[in-house]
Amino acid sequence: MNLFLSAEATGAMGSSTLIMIVLMFAVFYFFFIRPENKKKKQVEQMRNALTVGDEITTIGAITGKIVQVTEDTVTFETGEDRVRIQIKKWGISTTAKMEAAEAEARANKGRKK
Repeated sequence: MNLFLSAEATGAMGSSTLIMIVLMFAVFYFFFIRPENKKKKQVEQMRNALTVGDEITTIGAITGKIVQVTEDTVTFETGEDRVRIQIKKWGISTTAKMEAAEAEARANKGRKK
């Protein structure tokens, strides 16, 4: 009889451990994985919506205005000397529109608190 009780207690501990592991994965998904995937989709949409005249910032912190857009590259001018640089679309970090929208969202979030 004593053996039966210890096996039952071990089974209960095993199921509670399994529930805790599942809960940990759920927390990781909703707090880390899901927001990262949403951000990736947003950046991809931004890169696909680039047009001539947009102000951009590259991942190397170079800023400029787009003068030509192709399927996978972007040509932009930097500064008043009108130097043209051609980069791949994946090298674009943000646009002026995107930065303005993020700043407005942060300002609105601060007002609500």
